[in-house]
Amino acid sequence: MKTEGNADVFGYRHSGESRNPVPSTTWTPAFAGVTNTLEVTELIERIKQAITNRTPLCIRGGGSKTFYGRAGVGETLNVSGHRGIIAYEPTELVITARAGTPLAEIEAVLAANQQMLPFEPPHFTETSTLGGMVAAGLSGPRRPWGGSVRDAVLGVKLLNGRGEVLRLGGQVMKNVAGYDVSRLMVGALGTLGVLLEVSLKVLPRPASERTLLFQPGEAAIRAAQLPISASLEVDGKRYLRLSASARCVEQAIAQMGGDQTDASIWAAVRDQTHPFFATDLPLWRISLPAAAPALNLPGSELIEWNGALRWLISDLPGKTLRQRVVTLGGHATLFKGHDGGGKVFQPLPPAMLALHQRVKLALDPQRIFNPGRLYPEL
Repeated sequence: MKTEGNADVFGYRHSGESRNPVPSTTWTPAFAGVTNTLEVTELIERIKQAITNRTPLCIRGGGSKTFYGRAGVGETLNVSGHRGIIAYEPTELVITARAGTPLAEIEAVLAANQQMLPFEPPHFTETSTLGGMVAAGLSGPRRPWGGSVRDAVLGVKLLNGRGEVLRLGGQVMKNVAGYDVSRLMVGALGTLGVLLEVSLKVLPRPASERTLLFQPGEAAIRAAQLPISASLEVDGKRYLRLSASARCVEQAIAQMGGDQTDASIWAAVRDQTHPFFATDLPLWRISLPAAAPALNLPGSELIEWNGALRWLISDLPGKTLRQRVVTLGGHATLFKGHDGGGKVFQPLPPAMLALHQRVKLALDPQRIFNPGRLYPEL
């Protein structure tokens, strides 16, 4: 996808047709519209008090993902006031912001400059923050084609479990080298430290996007060079999103067939407002190789990422479900419909768990940050 031959397909560079240009102007703080109301010194004081009193801290930003993972314990450390965009140079395709900055604010500033977060992160609620996005590590429909949250993180600033400020990684793409500790924060659910700032790689928005719908029994023509940026299978129907230059999108539509339909389905699936997700039964998030065969498990299924992400609504026992998933080369997370305890995430092999524990010990030796949020042993 990064070769010269594919540049035109994805709409970021081509000849004979203008695209949305990358602006040459530098972003100024007036765009942000948010004020930082929480200083780092206040957070350091809270952490040192927790260390002295051996009090666990439950880190909270916008609260949009409190359902995800095991239940948090301890005193609430609200970091949502530590907010605001610090630096954004559109020509460098990098943005740096405080972790409490609303995700919607960041995306609005990027959109004004015809840019985007390439991994299309879910919001779930309008209170979603940058720090929560990194801590959860969840990506949206564009992930197989635009990369993951982890791929986009260039550097972070955080408070460790000693009350020390650490800077990991950098603010430009060429600075990322060596042990990439900053990316360990992605998906750690706040167990390794309090995120203060995050620097992210961004991308230009495609010049044109269209969504195609294929009815049951209607096959979509597939080819390596088609500019697909999202896929979905639900209720027997298949949806594909095309993202590229206007010319490439129109050519692909003529080649593939299907009916053009409303693009709002991608946001509905991303934020789980689609009717499929309206259930009180357990919701499983299953990651598999894209070419893995059907799950053949009881329940309702929605498939994204060209087969690599499968959502399953089922009351099947977790052990039975995970045994099937492991045989297919994947892992399963109990995303919703649990009591905040038990085995929410795929159990780790002993060697991998020991590695996680060593990293936790190095960054949070007193285990005060979100203890047990990922696994009871962490």
